[in-house]
Amino acid sequence: MLGRRVIVEAFLRWIETAKTGDRARAANALGRAYLQSEMTGEERAAAEMAMTFLLDDPSPRVRLALAEAIAWSPDAPRSLVLSLAEDQPEVACHAVTCSPLLSDADLVDLAARGNGATRMLIAARAHVTRPVSAALAEVGDEDELLCLLENDGAVIPSQSLKRIAERLGDCCDIRNLLLDRSDLPADARQLLTQHVSNALVGLPLAQAAIGLQRLQRISREATEAAIVSIAGDIAPREIPDLVQHLRLNGRLTPSFLMHALCAGKVDFFAGAIVDLTGCGERRVRSILATGRMHAVRALYESAGLPRDISIIFVEATMLWRDAARKAPGSLTGTICGRLLEKFRHYEAHGAVGELLDMVEKLGVAEQRQSARVYAALAAA
Repeated sequence: MLGRRVIVEAFLRWIETAKTGDRARAANALGRAYLQSEMTGEERAAAEMAMTFLLDDPSPRVRLALAEAIAWSPDAPRSLVLSLAEDQPEVACHAVTCSPLLSDADLVDLAARGNGATRMLIAARAHVTRPVSAALAEVGDEDELLCLLENDGAVIPSQSLKRIAERLGDCCDIRNLLLDRSDLPADARQLLTQHVSNALVGLPLAQAAIGLQRLQRISREATEAAIVSIAGDIAPREIPDLVQHLRLNGRLTPSFLMHALCAGKVDFFAGAIVDLTGCGERRVRSILATGRMHAVRALYESAGLPRDISIIFVEATMLWRDAARKAPGSLTGTICGRLLEKFRHYEAHGAVGELLDMVEKLGVAEQRQSARVYAALAAA
């Protein structure tokens, strides 16, 4: 005990008069010696006490030299690493980005209490675990989350990706990085399409050229088409979450549901009806695939569709069944064309008119796409 005290006291007396550069070199040498040299237990304890004293050195150069020497090692004193991690950014960077001693709980705490620079360092670690990514997703700003999304060593849960989309989906760079991810959940992808739509509607030049009302309508239709496209590409396990998200955001409108049905997104459409009715999935699928007209109509009305609209949905369902058997490659055009022919003289006003108008536009879009494909094949 006496020998350790003598060593520490001698070091402290020297520190009081030493220049900054000398103190920094001593701090670095002391840290390396602690990790690399054979020491007795007494010598190791003395070295640790001396390094602890250096944490209060007024010069960041000294604390930085100490951090450079010990922050990377699993054998460094944990108490020193924790203190260095909360120092100013140029000192903390070594501990926060490199130290294997910082647990998930430590990093989550640092993310919550630290500033943007600290969170940026956490996001840049070689390995960022799910809990740490989740914490950053909740409190991180644009630059920190860009760093996290660009980090190949970061494991980001689906819910955290959605949270980032909710918080910063209006940022173009964030949005692009999210959309490039194959693990982005469908409801988050839909949120991002809405952000894009809102950005377009908010452009003064677009408003002046097209008019706000028409721009809003175009934006709504484009968003709806994008969601239907997303719905057709997702895994079945993602459908309930996407459906619930759309319902809570008021997007499961008759027009949208008809769009999904005419486009042949049957799995998604069935999932939406399950959500809206509360019926079991097996029963809903059975009615949609083989149920008689009255059963199909009762199903749709239990989903909240008015009677005048449910008639159109029943007919679209029967047409879908027929088209699926006869011409699986051209479902949309077939259903839209025959549906419009069936209801050509139907009294179209309000929601019914909007529904049939959407069907007509969908049919026109399908015709144009078919023409493009035909022209490309003819030119090949």
